[in-house]
Amino acid sequence: MSSTSTAILSVTKPEFSCLFPQRRNGRNIIPSPILLSKIHLHGLSISREISKLSGFKSNGFRAYSFSSDSVDNQVGVEKSASSDTAKMPEVQSSIWTWKGYSIRYQYSGNSGPALVLVHGFGANSDHWRKNIPVLAKSHRVYSIDLIGYGYSDKPNPREFGDNSFYTFETWATQLNDFCADVIKDKAFFICNSIGGLVGLQAAVMEPQICRGIVLLNISLRMLHIKKQPQFGRPLIRSFQSLLRNTALGKLFYKSVATSESVRSILCQCYHDTAQVTQELVQKILLPGLEPGAVDVFLDFICYSEGPLPEELLPQVKCPVLIAWGDKDPWEPIELGRNYANFDPVEDFVVLPNVGHCPQDEAPHLVNPIVESFVARNSTARATVSTVT
Repeated sequence: MSSTSTAILSVTKPEFSCLFPQRRNGRNIIPSPILLSKIHLHGLSISREISKLSGFKSNGFRAYSFSSDSVDNQVGVEKSASSDTAKMPEVQSSIWTWKGYSIRYQYSGNSGPALVLVHGFGANSDHWRKNIPVLAKSHRVYSIDLIGYGYSDKPNPREFGDNSFYTFETWATQLNDFCADVIKDKAFFICNSIGGLVGLQAAVMEPQICRGIVLLNISLRMLHIKKQPQFGRPLIRSFQSLLRNTALGKLFYKSVATSESVRSILCQCYHDTAQVTQELVQKILLPGLEPGAVDVFLDFICYSEGPLPEELLPQVKCPVLIAWGDKDPWEPIELGRNYANFDPVEDFVVLPNVGHCPQDEAPHLVNPIVESFVARNSTARATVSTVT
């Protein structure tokens, strides 16, 4: 396959493989040429003209592979890489006071559409550290610690009575209020795992705020009470009560809140375990050692009610793109494919050989997908409308 490249890499003839769905219901659900022609590899932006594509059909999806025949020349690699790094926008942290609680968020970028990056269970805004500076080159990027996670406040859920405080409704309200109070604009929500339900719930509650949603391996909520057999539900509730109201829960949390356990869990859900670095382990672990973190953990794992993705997707009014790492051991792609049939879903993109957290494991795939989705769903207006 022939192609031309505007950058020089320290690798020889790399080959990339991506799975994209075909046309469905008269809608073009093959990602735009931006996705196929712009790849981010280890922070180096490569624009290339692809003249040929080869593919095969499989279960309604088409697998494409593309490669460059002009990357053998390695001259100038270090200069190009250092120049690209120097151009990376600065990422800053700040605190937003919401309902009397301190909420940590990170932000970068001065122009373009607003993006809010929403992390998954047990994670925080640092899980987007490989995405924020890249996306901030052409977007205003915000990454928020949901209340209870990261370095946001962690109010004790027992202060709110018998009802769970850490719910998708709580986090969705936080997300919408953040757009109104801090961004003061509509935004695209880029979400991983349970963050996907937060984004969907927020879009349902305040549809005028969300411009579009990217769901990365959204949680299927397989432990939801509705997905359990009727005869097993009383047992599940009894076990949840045991964890939440006895010393057993805190003993369990103590056993998982260690470097060794966090690394082991991450190695389960990352297909490329080389991406499970000590830096990542510390980014996940340290906020979990903060006062109150154990109560948040136990409250949420005992939360088996609330919305399901299949209940929220039909209510969403904005465009949705779903991307799925096909090696996710927790959220099987075979079940995830069913979400491609909902009307708001424009694309279902399969990320080959990627696990549950694509934004961190494979940012070179995820960042261009986000850029492409936002570009084709943004208006051409140069002025920014303010959320009222």
